[in-house]
Amino acid sequence: MPDITRRRALTTAAAVAATASAVALAAPAATAAARHDHTAPDSFDEVYKGRRIQGGPASGGGHHHEHGGGYAVFVDGVQLHVMQNADGTWISVVSHYAPVATPRAAARAAVDELQGAPLLPFPTN
Repeated sequence: MPDITRRRALTTAAAVAATASAVALAAPAATAAARHDHTAPDSFDEVYKGRRIQGGPASGGGHHHEHGGGYAVFVDGVQLHVMQNADGTWISVVSHYAPVATPRAAARAAVDELQGAPLLPFPTN
């Protein structure tokens, strides 16, 4: 059996490191893809902290329609613009930096953030 040279040892170590890096980088993407649910969220209509929140499949078109994945959310009859992130979480214009699991949770987070203030219509252009 031939002796192992320094070159062969370094080449093998580099190959192992590259394989480990590829596996480590692919694992989070696979996990995020597995978490991403391609089914539409359930519709809801409830009163939360004295505010009526509603959500369901969107009808009609518009610039922001596509960001919500065909889903519309309303707080006291005013549309709350929501967007689904690539990892399946949802954000709104009111709580943009706090992703939540569902559009219902986004509506509730907006009500919490508004602290009784009315939701004003958001201009689309």
